[in-house]
Amino acid sequence: MATLPETSSGAESGGPPDQRPWQATIAPRVFWPSAIIIAVFLIFTILAPGTAEKILAGARDGISSWFGWYYTFLVSAFVVFSLWVGLGHFGDIKLSPKDEKPEFTMGSWLAMLFAAGMGIGLVFFGVAEPLFHFASPKPGVEGSGAQLADASMVQTYLHWGIHPWAIYVVVGLAVAYSVHRKGRPISIRWALEPLFGDRVKGWLGDVIDITAIVGTLFGVATSLGLGVIQIAAGLDFLGIVQNPGNWTLVLLIGGITGLAIFSVVSGVRKGIKWLSQINMGLAGALLLFVLIVGPTLFLLRESVSALGLYLQNLLQMSFDTTAMASAEGAAWQASWTAFYWGWWISWAPFVGVFIARISRGRTIREFVAGVLLVPTVFTFLWFSVFGGAALYRELF
Repeated sequence: MATLPETSSGAESGGPPDQRPWQATIAPRVFWPSAIIIAVFLIFTILAPGTAEKILAGARDGISSWFGWYYTFLVSAFVVFSLWVGLGHFGDIKLSPKDEKPEFTMGSWLAMLFAAGMGIGLVFFGVAEPLFHFASPKPGVEGSGAQLADASMVQTYLHWGIHPWAIYVVVGLAVAYSVHRKGRPISIRWALEPLFGDRVKGWLGDVIDITAIVGTLFGVATSLGLGVIQIAAGLDFLGIVQNPGNWTLVLLIGGITGLAIFSVVSGVRKGIKWLSQINMGLAGALLLFVLIVGPTLFLLRESVSALGLYLQNLLQMSFDTTAMASAEGAAWQASWTAFYWGWWISWAPFVGVFIARISRGRTIREFVAGVLLVPTVFTFLWFSVFGGAALYRELF
């Protein structure tokens, strides 16, 4: 990532990181290699889409098959670490000089946390994933329609609950501590300074930042692809665009990218904060609307039941690799849990840096509680209402 000057960030400067992103300096040794890698990838996929699809699918399947167990263990370990650091004596450490107040109000901070970590995927999978697991259960899951519905909701909770947010806690906290306590620039490399020492100032740090940028791009591309497909389908359903093709998707991607650039250029305290608050308000209004006009009593009962089943089975599901289900289990794990953990990890550099940026003045305990628990609660409510409404139509 293009790093900010030393004087613009962290505790040593006596103030929060630079609020004017267009004035940030460019790190040529990071920017140009990242740009070249991305450009080569884009040219290859445009000129040879079939070959690119086969190579990428093979790479995905190979990584999921060989390292799915490692993803499962690592992400579960992140959950344990997040709880330990948040509940232990480290929780009182402030991510800023002593007695400095948080830069953002609690409401604005939580809104930006949620907007950074979840978005298009939540809308897309809010209905789709519980239905997927209901129609095609995880290998080994059997029972009546009601039992399959319960299992589908609990599995969805696992993929969208505390586990992905624990990934963001680990990365975000490491960056936040290096920025707000050590006075380092906002960059992933500085989070690894305790491990690699002064080597993060050289080529090794450049490689770390390049990897973070390229990985983040692929993660964002996945979410953006899901989003424009939804928008295009909505435009087709409303009759605004008939049979939307690739050019429609390109225009939608361009429009969304333009809005994202505008929000970034306007700064955290203006564009990003305002858009996050608007996003949170619209999401909450939509959630209440579906809850009220839908099968309200069923949704309330189902949300409590699903939460209980999730807590009851959390430990077992966290470490489940479907090893006893042989090839079928490996295929399912690669398509769902391993895919999700890889997806969240690819987002972690971007989300972690952003969370670190907006968390100046918070204690580590506040940081962990805000990042790990609050968004998880809202996510559970979202899936309980939208996924529960979809399951209700299937069952009744």
